[in-house]
Amino acid sequence: MLNANLINTLSGLLLLTSLLVIETRKPRQSAMLYSFQSLVLVTIFLALAALMGAPQLYLWAASAFITKAILVPLILYRALAKADETITSLNTVSTPISLLLVAVAVVVSYTVVSQIELKSAAVFIPALAISVAHFFFGQLCIVTQRNLFKQILGFCLMENGSHLTLALLAYRAPELIEIGIATDAVFAVIILVLLAGQIYRRLHTLDSAELNVLKG
Repeated sequence: MLNANLINTLSGLLLLTSLLVIETRKPRQSAMLYSFQSLVLVTIFLALAALMGAPQLYLWAASAFITKAILVPLILYRALAKADETITSLNTVSTPISLLLVAVAVVVSYTVVSQIELKSAAVFIPALAISVAHFFFGQLCIVTQRNLFKQILGFCLMENGSHLTLALLAYRAPELIEIGIATDAVFAVIILVLLAGQIYRRLHTLDSAELNVLKG
């Protein structure tokens, strides 16, 4: 049970890091926070593997460490190095409203998850609720942040949530499933970063609100 409590506690840390990723004004710092969140996710995979006797999760943890904790933040960090370092995030809503929306997402997710009979994940209800809520955290980041790189990080938050949900509900799934999802996510981030880079080079802005004219 200690490991189960550890997993639920670490999931709470995922919640905190997601808030920091969304609200931190410097995109570079947000990328570093995302890397830290991914390390927490790797730790959850390791604890879950030990508790449930699922050796597949050790490979999941290794692939998540390489792709999420190292590769994706490195891609974002190098891309941001080519942009204006003075660029900060432009929020469309205030921090208190963001916190309120996050709280609502967590409460709704917990209410829904707790009413579903999940014998395989009964002790992980708090972690599962947070993993489901991460989908809404990502959407919140995409909708409320005008910086294109912060919107990419919103996609990454959604992807972290889907990984945790999969690990909690299907921890004995073949390793190739997780590797395939991680690979797709990396390629998606690369494509999004390339598009953001092209926009910055042509328009000298990362503000999505200024992209209001389509030329074709």
